[in-house]
Amino acid sequence: MTRLGALDLVRLVLDADSFLRWDTDPVPPKGVHGAPVQSYLDELDAAREMTGLDESVLTGEATLDGRRVAIIMCEFRFLAGSIGVAAAERLVRAIERATAEELPLLAVPTSGGTRMQEGAVAFLQMVKISAAVAAHKAAGLAYVVYLRHPTTGGALASWGSLGHVTAAEPGALVGFLGPRVYRALYGEEFPAGVQTAENFAARGLVDAVVAPEALREVAITALTVLCAPNEAPPPVPNLPLEELGAVPAWDSIQRSRRPDRPGVRGLLRAAANTVTPLQGTGAGEREPGLLLALAKFGAAACVVLGQDRAFADRPLGPASLREARRGMRLAAELGLPLVTVIDTAGAALSKEAEEGGLAGEIARCLTDLTTLNAPTICLLLGEGAGGGALALLPADRVLCAQHAWLSPLPPEGASAIRFHTTDRAAEMADAQGVRSLDLLRHGIVDRIVAERPDAADEPVEFLSRLGGVLEHELAGLLACAPADLRAARLRRYRRLGASM
Repeated sequence: MTRLGALDLVRLVLDADSFLRWDTDPVPPKGVHGAPVQSYLDELDAAREMTGLDESVLTGEATLDGRRVAIIMCEFRFLAGSIGVAAAERLVRAIERATAEELPLLAVPTSGGTRMQEGAVAFLQMVKISAAVAAHKAAGLAYVVYLRHPTTGGALASWGSLGHVTAAEPGALVGFLGPRVYRALYGEEFPAGVQTAENFAARGLVDAVVAPEALREVAITALTVLCAPNEAPPPVPNLPLEELGAVPAWDSIQRSRRPDRPGVRGLLRAAANTVTPLQGTGAGEREPGLLLALAKFGAAACVVLGQDRAFADRPLGPASLREARRGMRLAAELGLPLVTVIDTAGAALSKEAEEGGLAGEIARCLTDLTTLNAPTICLLLGEGAGGGALALLPADRVLCAQHAWLSPLPPEGASAIRFHTTDRAAEMADAQGVRSLDLLRHGIVDRIVAERPDAADEPVEFLSRLGGVLEHELAGLLACAPADLRAARLRRYRRLGASM
C-alpha cells in the first residue's frame, strides 16, 4: 500500500502551516555492552540521510480546526519506526509537556516495535511511555490514536492501545507479533486476515477504519466532545412537566414493543448535533446491540450508551455490559456526562452468558454507575426488563418515555413465576407498578416525556421533544459539582423504598 510520511500526514490533517516541532536533539545511543557498535551508528546515519529526520518519532503541536493539540508520531522509513531509548525519551517528554499544558494528544504510531539494536533497555521503554499516557489521561485530557500501516510489537502494546478513541488506516497491518517473526519462530505463515485494521474493527479493538483523507474531520468531531469544557453550557429554558393521562400498564407494554418504535439510533440522528460512534470493549469483544458514542445535545457534550432495539433478537450479554463499562470509564476519565438508554426485553439467557459472567457484569455496572464521578442521566426509552435494564439505570436524573416501563422480568415471566402461566401478564404488570406513572410516584424516575399518543406514530416530534429534555437536563447537571452529584446519587438509592 502507498505509505504517507509523517510530515505528509501533518499537512493532510492539521491546519496549514501550524505544526511547531517540539523535538530536541536525541539522547546519544548507548551500546548494550558499552559503546554502541559501529554498524548501528552507520544505520542511524543512513536513516537520517534518507529521511532528513534525526529519529524515528516526531513530536510537536499544531492547531486542528483552530484547536491547539499536541501530536506524537512515527516515521516508518526511519529504521521501521522502531522505538529505542532516544525515540522513547522524545515521546515521553512530549506527552509530559502536553499534560502540563493541558493539551489533547493525537498519537500516530507506525512502527515495527522495539529497536532490536538496543536490546532489553529499549524493550523496557514501553513502561515509561505507557505511564506517561496514563498520567495524561488521569489529568482528564483526551488521547486519540490513529494506527497506521504497520503498527506492531511494543508500539501497539503501549501507546498504540491506550486511546480514548482509536481509529486505524485501511488495510493496515496491526498486531503484536509481526508476521516475519511468527514465520521465523514457527515455520509457517500467520493466519491470513487476522492482523488487519478491518479485523481489529470487527472485533471491537479499534473504533473505526478511517482513510488518511478523512482523518481530519473524524478527529475534529471526536475532539469536539472529548475536549468539551467541564462547565455548564448557556442556560436552557425550563421545560414544564407535562400533564399525562393514565394508561393501563399492559397498554404501554404493548406499545413499547411496536417494531416501528424509535430507538437510540433514531434519537441520535434526530436530536444530537455531533455524533462519533465508538465500538467494542477494546479487549476483543464487540456487541452490535450496545450502541456507544460521543455526542452533543445542544451545547452539552456527553458519552451515550444504549441498547439498540434493532438488535432485539440478540439480547445483551456480558460482552455488551463490558462495552457499556468502557463508556462509563470514558465519562469518568474525561469528566463528561454519561447518558444511558434502556430499551431491552432482557439480558441474554444462555450457557455462554452464564459462563461469560453476566451476573458479575451487571453488578459491576451498578457499582460503576452509582459511584461514577461524572454527571449521569438514564433514559427509559422502551422496554425495561430484568437485569439488562437495571444494569444501566442508576443515575442522577432518570427520564422516562410515557410508554416505557421497568420490571424485574418481562410480565409474562413474572406471571409464570407467580401463577405458572403467562396468561396473567397484564395483571402482573399492573400489580408490579411497572408503567411510567408508577415509577414516577415511587421516585424511580424524575420526569416523563409524553407520547402523543405513541412515539411510533410521531417519531420526529417525539424525538425532538426528547432531545430538548436531554439538553435541559444535561445543562442543569453540568452546573453542579460532580462530587455533590455522586453523594446525592448514593443517598437517592440508599433511601429508595425505605422511610428514613
